[in-house]
Amino acid sequence: MLAIHQEQKYKRHRPETTLLYQLVERYYPEFTANLAEQGKYLPKYVEREFNDFLRCGRLEHGFIRVVCGDCKHEKLVTFSCKRRGFCPSCGARRMAESAALLVDDVLHGYPIRQWVLSLPIPLRLLLARYPTELSKVMSIIHRAISTHIVGCAGFSNKQAKTGAVTLIQRFGSALNLNIHFHMLFLEGAISENPWGGTTFTRIKAPSHDDMVTLVHTISHRIARYLEKAGLVVRDMDNTYLNLPIDDEDSLLQLQGASVSYRIALGPQQGQKVFTLQTLPASSDGEYGQLANTSGFSLHAGVFANALEPDKLERLCRYISRPAISEQRLSMTQHGQVLYELKTPYRDGTTGNRRAIYSSRQSILLAN
Repeated sequence: MLAIHQEQKYKRHRPETTLLYQLVERYYPEFTANLAEQGKYLPKYVEREFNDFLRCGRLEHGFIRVVCGDCKHEKLVTFSCKRRGFCPSCGARRMAESAALLVDDVLHGYPIRQWVLSLPIPLRLLLARYPTELSKVMSIIHRAISTHIVGCAGFSNKQAKTGAVTLIQRFGSALNLNIHFHMLFLEGAISENPWGGTTFTRIKAPSHDDMVTLVHTISHRIARYLEKAGLVVRDMDNTYLNLPIDDEDSLLQLQGASVSYRIALGPQQGQKVFTLQTLPASSDGEYGQLANTSGFSLHAGVFANALEPDKLERLCRYISRPAISEQRLSMTQHGQVLYELKTPYRDGTTGNRRAIYSSRQSILLAN
């Protein structure tokens, strides 16, 4: 006899009942039609992302029959899209799997600090345009932080190493294009000991002066690399992006609108999105493990001790989370899409509000 508690029963995901699915199903064709009228089209990989999302979890697009070996009860399990763009269901599954792997097999037993580097808005657009440069930029960031950690432990890079897991997020909490780096670093360095084994040397938390030094080092190294690669041009007074504007490249236009919080198409094209400011502005400046320079922001204020696996799992889930949270998506009584921010902006903004037609661009451009 098969005994299953009510809360453990399988419940099929029904994406067609969610607001996100309904919005994409209704307005995505209109969005692509508007582009086609201008002689522009989305890249094939973007089209596949949307088309597969509209098929994800739908019985008419495929399923398997699961039969209980004891009671012969049957369940229909639908196929999922398994895409990495914005599907909340597939993204949540991948988030849970990634967090479990990191906690159980990769980071277990070590104190971990989260480092987050945000880029100036022009560089977000530049790296979205040239994604192959992301790995080089990530190497620059990793080398600077790891050298700092190893040095604080009293070693050189030849004598000891630290460890890190980095996830590049391409979306902001407002569904805007925002390329930034989430890194989980060991809070210390691993070196060989005289007995043929290894020793972990823990370090103190970074000071504010450490953060200031690091963000300056990272920003200058990234600028030098991009200039050497021919993507940034600097003269005595200004710095320019060497970004060719191709009238046929519709994605660049959409990315430019998203990175600057503007509406890309439709009757409100070029306008800023509406924001809801329901809290007073914060007057907090730089403090502790936070430093800014020239649009670069480095934060390292979140820490999980070796004996805090639950906190570490929350960190791992956070850095691997999907772009869109359906719990924060809603419709207003005036037919506009409201997306609540996870945390308020410093000016007190708690949400972004868009006309329905424009909301699809925010979801598209977050990926």
